Amino acid sequence: MSKRNSSGIRERAVALIVLAAGESKRFKSRTPKVLHDLCGLPVIAHVLGRLAGLGAARTVLVVGREADSVKAAAKAVDPKIRFAEQTKRLGTADAARVGDEALGAFKGDVLVTPGDTPLLDPATMRDLLDRHRATGAAATVLSAHFDDPTGYGRIVRDPDGGVARIVEHADATEAERVITECNAGVYVFDRAALRSALTKVEAANRQGELYLTDVIEILRDKGERIEAHLAPDARQTMGINDRAQLAEAAAVIRAQIAHDLMRGGVTIEDPATTYIDATVTAGPDTIIRPMTFLRGATTIGRGCVIGPEAELVDCTIGHDVTISRAVARETTLETGASVGPYASLRPGTVLKPGAKAGTFVEMKKTTVGKGSKVPHLSYMGDATIGSGSNIGAGTITCNYDGETKTKSATIIGDGVLVGSDTMLVAPVTLAKGAVTGAGSVVTHDVPGHTVVAGVPAKPRRKRKPAPKDSKKKGNGK
Repeated sequence: MSKRNSSGIRERAVALIVLAAGESKRFKSRTPKVLHDLCGLPVIAHVLGRLAGLGAARTVLVVGREADSVKAAAKAVDPKIRFAEQTKRLGTADAARVGDEALGAFKGDVLVTPGDTPLLDPATMRDLLDRHRATGAAATVLSAHFDDPTGYGRIVRDPDGGVARIVEHADATEAERVITECNAGVYVFDRAALRSALTKVEAANRQGELYLTDVIEILRDKGERIEAHLAPDARQTMGINDRAQLAEAAAVIRAQIAHDLMRGGVTIEDPATTYIDATVTAGPDTIIRPMTFLRGATTIGRGCVIGPEAELVDCTIGHDVTISRAVARETTLETGASVGPYASLRPGTVLKPGAKAGTFVEMKKTTVGKGSKVPHLSYMGDATIGSGSNIGAGTITCNYDGETKTKSATIIGDGVLVGSDTMLVAPVTLAKGAVTGAGSVVTHDVPGHTVVAGVPAKPRRKRKPAPKDSKKKGNGK
């Protein structure tokens, strides 16, 4: 006895065939369209991710151009995915045949979908499967009404409202091109019916290709039942055939991302001018201001203020962090850190709790200790700064040796005061409590609690540690 779901519909095993072997000619790109970036993920990753909830017994991705790269992107989403290579691009029916062969002895329903439809709603896919099973059809087509159906295959209905055939735009008559109900390129087939019909498809069209849509006509001519399930929103069926459609899809996905974040407690002041990848997370009570770009594997804690005009790529942001008009890549900012405006933090930079990288500051592979400040107009590269230190305006770590092509480290201890316009010629260490005078060029290590000044800097005197209850005033704040 067949198992039925909560709606009383008979359940059957389902397999997926995703077609991703196209030439992408309209993209005019060296990169296959399924690998183009779409809100932080390749197009194919969005497609596979939205199909993941269907519980498919097997998933086959049909690849062609740049097959190895497409396979790698797919495996990142589904390590168990199977692949079938379409060596000659003879059309969608041939691609489906190649994919069907990779299913082996599978029995049940086969969902066939293009690899360039990243907006498909999982709920619509489940409804499509339910419609197919409830009617006992040999094939069920996903359709949608388009205000401008140009380029889409038209659904031609018979007098009883069934699907008579699907005609491609290039092969349609003038009367058929008036039809607005279009094929979304997504089908569910009974596996046995699909295999039988694929052997009968012929290239009887202007393009000389084998169309998967002809399978519908073959099954219809055999007297099989063909159904169509109308998608509630045509946008979700949109295929990406060129860069203009890629931008349209990105706008839809960005709106979904922003909606989900706002429902989770994040304030996004202007979603239309905020660009957030699908891979980004943010905690409640964080505020994201306009013209902010959040990319890659960026994670943001709670209570932060990000932007305006900030760009974060693959960053780890703690709680209560403030970032204004700054760019950061592969950077870690711990609780209470502040950045900007107009700062650039390059890979390997870490700001400990309460640390600051201020106006027109650039850092690379640098750790700034708890409560330490690099307030403005400085470059810190390959540096380690202890806690409670202050780096005066215009300070530079001279870390690159043009002769040996090596980069050396600068180590600044706790409670160090570096005067404005100091040049720290690495490798060099400023021990705890050291002070440099404005305009110093430091070429040797500075002992703890020592004041140095000059070009090159020379020790002037021992610095007396400030009383514990006094407030330190850093040079260059």
